[in-house]
Amino acid sequence: MKETFFQKLQRVRPGDIGHVFLFLIALPAALIYRLFRRNLWLVCDNKNEARDNGYWFFKYLCEKHPEQDAVYAISRRSPDRLKVKDLGKTVNYGSLRHWILYLAARINISSQKGGKPNAAVCYFLEVKGLLKNTRVFLQHGIIKDDMEWLHYENTRMRLFVTSTEREYRFLCEKFGYPDGYIIKTGLCRFDNLQSFTVKPKQILLMPTWRSWIAAPTSASKEIEDVSDFRMTEYYKSWNGFLKSKKLAGILEENDLTMIFYPHRDMQKFIRYFDIGSDRIIKAKWPEYDVQTLLKESVFLITDFSSIAMDFAYMRKRLMYYQFDYEDFRRGQYAEGYFSYEKDGFGTVCYNLDEAAAELRKAVSEDFAVPEKYLERHDAFFDLCDADNCERTYKCIKEL
Repeated sequence: MKETFFQKLQRVRPGDIGHVFLFLIALPAALIYRLFRRNLWLVCDNKNEARDNGYWFFKYLCEKHPEQDAVYAISRRSPDRLKVKDLGKTVNYGSLRHWILYLAARINISSQKGGKPNAAVCYFLEVKGLLKNTRVFLQHGIIKDDMEWLHYENTRMRLFVTSTEREYRFLCEKFGYPDGYIIKTGLCRFDNLQSFTVKPKQILLMPTWRSWIAAPTSASKEIEDVSDFRMTEYYKSWNGFLKSKKLAGILEENDLTMIFYPHRDMQKFIRYFDIGSDRIIKAKWPEYDVQTLLKESVFLITDFSSIAMDFAYMRKRLMYYQFDYEDFRRGQYAEGYFSYEKDGFGTVCYNLDEAAAELRKAVSEDFAVPEKYLERHDAFFDLCDADNCERTYKCIKEL
């Protein structure tokens, strides 16, 4: 769903105004600071985490290229702060020093488009051409949809990481980046998916977010009334699934445990969900780590989340439950090159009965991956190794 300028303004918060003054204070200091750290790389993920591609790339830098001047930005309140601090230098996310480093750095590297001291202020400065810095987008997942907000006119990114040939070609054709700005190196976090131990009785339920619910604007009402979360189709469908007697029966009969972990932008709603079985665990951030759950689970149930790509990358069985396909396309991401029916790595279900039947079938087949999905895997993933960080590093060094 393409946002108007007015809708973007609705996302601006009072705290964003304060960052205008931090920017003005930091600017002259950064000009001087740059003289002493001419080759600084500033790295980050989400401000509260060190778990995505930014963290794995920073870890690679600290271990393989300690000569590279690199700093990781993370909130002082983050539960991951000590983990990343043990690796190398850090800065408090959103602080004056973060602003100085951001303006002084030769290269800014992040897995998030908003990976900067303040997303609103930096967006205005960068996209309007007032701040000409070099930014590398490590990506948050393999792109399969037409995400208008990641088009070049809305990011001005200098390097944009992709992971597969189909993704690479789609972005080159559709997203408007100059030649050489889009690279195919693979997601840095994929380096950590080469070895894993599966818990044969653990199923993972991980639906993605809905932008019109998680961060509502005046446009949200075009999709549905979001004033009461419990009246949304998202809540009613996933809550109905979690309370389903069919699901409870499958879990009990087969001694299975299900981990329910909503997208981080939907975690604030987790308290509203009812559980119909003591075999279902409501997993909250930060107690649970997404990649750990993906690696140790034997089966994945999701809807449109790109984490299905991570799971399929490991050649494990999954299914899609897409009860609101039309609303998702209308309200969040337009369809791209990827068809769940023709290209997906598991069965697509559209209602509760289909989802329960597919889960029962997967259990009966001991979660073995059907041959047609293995063939799709081999055709889709052309980079399957532990060299993603290295390839990315080499491309950044060439800038």
